[in-house]
Amino acid sequence: MLQEKVKEITDLSGVYRFFDVHGHILYVGKAKNLRKRVTSYFQRTQLSPRIERMVSKIHHFEITVTRTETEALILENNLIKALAPPFNILFRDDKSYPYLMLTGHTFPRITSYRGKTDKKNTYFGPFPNSWAVRNSVQILQKVFLLRTCEDTVFKNRSRPCLLHQIHRCSAPCVGLIATSEYARDVGKALSFLEGDHASVMAELEDQMLAFSDELEFEKAAGVRDRIADLSGVLQQQSMDAVADGQTNIDILAVVEKTGQVCVNLAMVRGGRHLGDHAYFPSVVKVQGDIQSELKDYLLSFMSQHYLDEDVANDATVRMLPAVYVMNIDLGEEGELIQESLSAVIKKKVQFITHPQEQRRHWLKLAQDNAELSLLKRISENSGQSARSKDLVRTLGIEIDDTEQLRIECFDISHTSGEATQASCVVYQFHTMQNKEYRRFNIEDITPGDDYAAMKQVLGRRYAAFAELAAEKIPHIILVDGGKGQVEVARQVLTELGVDIRLIVGVAKGEGRKVGLETLIFADEREPLSLGIDNAALMLVAQIRDEAHRFAITGMRAKRQKTRNVSRLEEIEGIGAKRRQKLLARFGGIRGVAGATVEELSQVEGISSSLAQQIYKQLH
Repeated sequence: MLQEKVKEITDLSGVYRFFDVHGHILYVGKAKNLRKRVTSYFQRTQLSPRIERMVSKIHHFEITVTRTETEALILENNLIKALAPPFNILFRDDKSYPYLMLTGHTFPRITSYRGKTDKKNTYFGPFPNSWAVRNSVQILQKVFLLRTCEDTVFKNRSRPCLLHQIHRCSAPCVGLIATSEYARDVGKALSFLEGDHASVMAELEDQMLAFSDELEFEKAAGVRDRIADLSGVLQQQSMDAVADGQTNIDILAVVEKTGQVCVNLAMVRGGRHLGDHAYFPSVVKVQGDIQSELKDYLLSFMSQHYLDEDVANDATVRMLPAVYVMNIDLGEEGELIQESLSAVIKKKVQFITHPQEQRRHWLKLAQDNAELSLLKRISENSGQSARSKDLVRTLGIEIDDTEQLRIECFDISHTSGEATQASCVVYQFHTMQNKEYRRFNIEDITPGDDYAAMKQVLGRRYAAFAELAAEKIPHIILVDGGKGQVEVARQVLTELGVDIRLIVGVAKGEGRKVGLETLIFADEREPLSLGIDNAALMLVAQIRDEAHRFAITGMRAKRQKTRNVSRLEEIEGIGAKRRQKLLARFGGIRGVAGATVEELSQVEGISSSLAQQIYKQLH
């Protein structure tokens, strides 16, 4: 029946999605010709082990037709990120990429930024790490005197801050620089970031001479110092000199060891080597032709890293380089990515696999760093792998691949019943899956009732247990607590129709020392005391401690927020409207607490006496 449906597929370009018998997504792919591509899965005899396993699970498929192959590429990438199909190559990173942001204000602010970009501001990056962003901000601050303060501080300054006094800011907050002059400095900073160092230096020199001719020697000396600072920066980077017009380059190296893969990305921006970052696919085991699979991994990385819905945003175009140096030839498959990138940045994109001189040196460094990162990860995972295997063996869990072992752990945290919060952390693929962590605000219970809190969080977490994809179903549900907590978990999961054999309680030992815990079960199994040196218990303790850390940090933040807002509410004369105006003006309770009496009194509806009351209450 599936073979018959395949024959009905269109010859147009688009995206196809494979599903298993339960309707869970298996794989997302793109094609220039949908019918030929989908048919090939059911006719080819030499499939990679990964794809062969995927084909054996296919129950039905869906297709989406696109106007061009480039649209199919971008749609495929967005669907992979959104749906995380188990048989796609998916690169995960714990954090969003750091950018350098120039805000769209009259006096733009320079700062580091993580998150979704927009058209209101100007962005440079992504940078390989936060250090590279901070370093660039410091250079721009020192040479171009751009402000870094938050808007709440900028709007409420009455005199220049310390940064102006140490020659790190031109103090636009108090009008010490004209709008046109500040805009000129911003323009120079943009040129510097784009690698046009010569014109920036020449403009600064012309400015210095102009001040000198007008006998404004103090201003001329200030520009002279900025020229000296910029010369020092450029001299430090002289070893990284590249050809004119090619100052933005990405260097990509993909390597494999013992079936594991790492892609290392090094970035050159404005002629400056900013460092590198190692990326690892979420699940990987190279089993077929190594060179062919490494090409697939690099193709997947490039489409996910460079081509998503944000590339159409004008604000992000300047982030993408025109030159990419790599250690694998992407062949015909890479031409589509190359064409798509060229269309986005409106420049011809080069893929270079046999670089010379400085680029060759950079590629060698990227490859060496990829191998070092991979060796470190393999070493770390081998210990975790052994712990996972020992836990599977100890608890008698039926699983073919211990890498797939999924553990979800719950903990409750509060301060004498105040700001109760529950945490859920996830362990899979021999590591903690930070992106899958969740916090739950616990409400409508008796303060301090941990049993009610556990009942609420488990009910909310597993209410749709039957609809979970196979790879998201936990093999173990850990609860931090003894018989009482386990009994609550048993009652909740029984009502939801979930196998109670998944429940494992972690009862603390004498003195709450790690290694003395006892494992409590919801079925008829006897409690287990494994001993202080047991690898399985060490893994359980590690996951339990991470759940506790995640819960307690969330609880403290919630408690502090509640207490601060409560303190504001307790002030006589501060109603909902005035409280809202204060929070809006200063960007939150922290900004209100940091404001002076004078600054507070500038808010509409806040008199001098009321401002003094607010200041006294919050200090």
